[in-house]
Amino acid sequence: MSALSSAPVLWMRGGTSKGGYFLADDLPADTAARDAFLLRVMGSPDPRQIDGMGGADPLTSKVAVVRKSDRPGVDVDYLFLQVFVDQAIVSDAQNCGNILAGIGPFAIERGLVTAQAGETRVAIFMENTGQIAIATVQTPDGQVCYHGDATIDGVPGSAAPIPLEFRDTAGSSCGALLPTGNACDIVEGVRVTLIDNGMPCVVMKAQDVGVTGYEDRDTLDKDSDLKARIEKIRLAVGQAMNLGEVKDKSVPKMMLVAPPRHGGAVTVRSFIPHRAHASIGVLGAVSVATACLIEGSPAFEVASIPDGHRKTLSVEHPTGETTCVMDLDDSGNVTSAAMLRTARKLMDGKVFA
Repeated sequence: MSALSSAPVLWMRGGTSKGGYFLADDLPADTAARDAFLLRVMGSPDPRQIDGMGGADPLTSKVAVVRKSDRPGVDVDYLFLQVFVDQAIVSDAQNCGNILAGIGPFAIERGLVTAQAGETRVAIFMENTGQIAIATVQTPDGQVCYHGDATIDGVPGSAAPIPLEFRDTAGSSCGALLPTGNACDIVEGVRVTLIDNGMPCVVMKAQDVGVTGYEDRDTLDKDSDLKARIEKIRLAVGQAMNLGEVKDKSVPKMMLVAPPRHGGAVTVRSFIPHRAHASIGVLGAVSVATACLIEGSPAFEVASIPDGHRKTLSVEHPTGETTCVMDLDDSGNVTSAAMLRTARKLMDGKVFA
């Protein structure tokens, strides 16, 4: 079988990430052949990704693979792939809630979903974790509209709003919201919460690993001692989180939390997992916001939490904030989370490997 040399693609910004959106039928069915093609497309492994479409950053080296779904009540199936920048690795070990923001528009653009008058709800099965998200896409005149007044921190300008609703995401990768059953564990001498509400995360107080939690991204990326310390913790928790050996995996994400400074619920510095995030991933924010609601967790100790069964939690990050709307049952368990994202079509054509 000859290697695939080109494929149709829609390049999009989804949330605060960017990448290639492919129909599943346009990529090789064989996983190894697919991954080899995507590595060539992105220009990996190379720190600059100079010979490909990647932007030399994990946030711009992402791929969505989409197909029409056969599942009852679901429109499309979405597989997220993280193409590593400087390693020849394509990982399906995590979800991406930012790239998810572009799935609804892509599905309509490619004819997998018929646009409705005004707005179109798209039910998306997330293959990485087996969960379902509902995206609401603006479709005046039966076409996707990307222009609007919605803004999200980390993205300049404004665009049409794309609300995302998540349900039943607890334990999507780790088998349980708290895979160890504990609100707090001690790992390498640091108090941490091991949590998965859509994204496996290790949440700890920034001060417990020697920083304030208010540093900018560049400062954190240059702190080799800090990165070595949190990587040691990350490697130690893989088995406990039911993720196995995580040395070459993109999960769990490492979350350093501190008290809010700008009226939000909590301040976060996120590592994804080896580089500091410019903001925070959508599902990472959901997991951190959930940790803030668990009494006895490090996040609970620094967070400012509003009253009521529906809680709006603003997660502060280096470029602004991400708002999570969390619904709780009478026992205080999170039953759903909603986020506001935007997306924009950047290029529709053919990409070459």
